[in-house]
Amino acid sequence: MIRITIIGSGNVAQHLIKAFSASSLVEIVQAFSRKKEALTSLLEPEKIVTDFSVLKEADLYIISVSDNAIAEVSSQLPFDNRLVVHTSGTTSIDVLDSKNRKGVFYPLQTFSKNKAVDFSIIPVCLETENQDDYKILEETAKSISNAVFAISSEQRKALHVAAVFVNNFTNHLYQIGQEICEEHHVPFEVLKPLIQETAEKIQTLNPSDAQTGPAKRHDSLTTGAHLDFITNENQKNIYKILTQSIQQNGKKL
Repeated sequence: MIRITIIGSGNVAQHLIKAFSASSLVEIVQAFSRKKEALTSLLEPEKIVTDFSVLKEADLYIISVSDNAIAEVSSQLPFDNRLVVHTSGTTSIDVLDSKNRKGVFYPLQTFSKNKAVDFSIIPVCLETENQDDYKILEETAKSISNAVFAISSEQRKALHVAAVFVNNFTNHLYQIGQEICEEHHVPFEVLKPLIQETAEKIQTLNPSDAQTGPAKRHDSLTTGAHLDFITNENQKNIYKILTQSIQQNGKKL
């Protein structure tokens, strides 16, 4: 059984604690949090520590803190030659302190507090400096996920940028759609089946093949009418940029 210590108490750390707690293949030895009460609903109080000096020996230490804090936290760990990994999508493996063996354990998903996720389908991207450590990480990842990948730091950066487009930017477009609906007293729920179908399409179609709409058809009458209708300048600019991008992509095909 792999013994794990989680360092951090944010969204990712809390979801990892929940996932590992439900697995019979790993054991959470401890979790570090600057505020003990942040984790008391997830772990026994005696397993939650607020001082690095009392960290016990474990097979794996997972640093799940903000990207800016990873280097500082790794340098404060009071031991050496142990396997220490971070969970960041954009941060290089190299920011971890060299006194310990380095790795990355990156679950590629959007995490929100109080929103349960099925960890078994979440891709976990792994990177280590040597094969023995990779085997430990792989076994750990497979204890909670059926989708485990070896991904380099450079590939992980590409994945994170792509994830911002397909998740964060897309969600912002949902927000704009909701604002337009609310402005004109239309229930946003009317759009939800369309949102669902759009997401389901790319399970079987290439996104470029799934693209529809007036921009794809070069329907200038409709796009022009939409631009005349939109009064918010920010929304208008986004509409123009996305329309242009869709049409330029069509020329490449």
